[in-house]
Amino acid sequence: MPLPFLTADRSFETAAESALPHDDPDRWRRPYRPGPWRVGAAALWLLLASFVLFGAVLTALTGSVPTAAALLVTGLLIIAGALRLLRMGVWVSRRGLRRTGFLLTRTLPWERVVSVRTVQRPVRWLGLPRTVQGQALALVRTDLPPDDTPPLLTTHTLDFLGRPMAFDRAADTVEAWAAECGRG
Repeated sequence: MPLPFLTADRSFETAAESALPHDDPDRWRRPYRPGPWRVGAAALWLLLASFVLFGAVLTALTGSVPTAAALLVTGLLIIAGALRLLRMGVWVSRRGLRRTGFLLTRTLPWERVVSVRTVQRPVRWLGLPRTVQGQALALVRTDLPPDDTPPLLTTHTLDFLGRPMAFDRAADTVEAWAAECGRG
């Protein structure tokens, strides 16, 4: 009995990232999947949260309620941080472009986008101060000079480190959204 969903005959990567025909273009969507580094980091944070929550249960059973409450709050904060780490990235819809960071989310309507293009330039490695040569998806806005706008995506972030083809697909998809919905 053949199991086509388990074989290597078809490329599930391209099928999983293509939009479905019934998808609503007004909903916010990420044009790429979170990378393995981002998912792995979030999984480690969730593992840490499980230990902290287990410690909160054990502490509550011993009778120290204030300490158990503090551990519970710490565990819930770790879970919230892991979930926020998974939400980080670039999201697009017919209304505009949304950049979701760890603490801040900014939405830019397509009317304020002049162009979105891929450029070769030094990029930050995993968001750290160290820079390496790579590709970036540059956003040019109507209200800011191009040098003041950080790149939307780079080849050396948690989503695309070691996955250049995934970066190319994501950059092409964001560029297509900008061309279709904005002045791109």
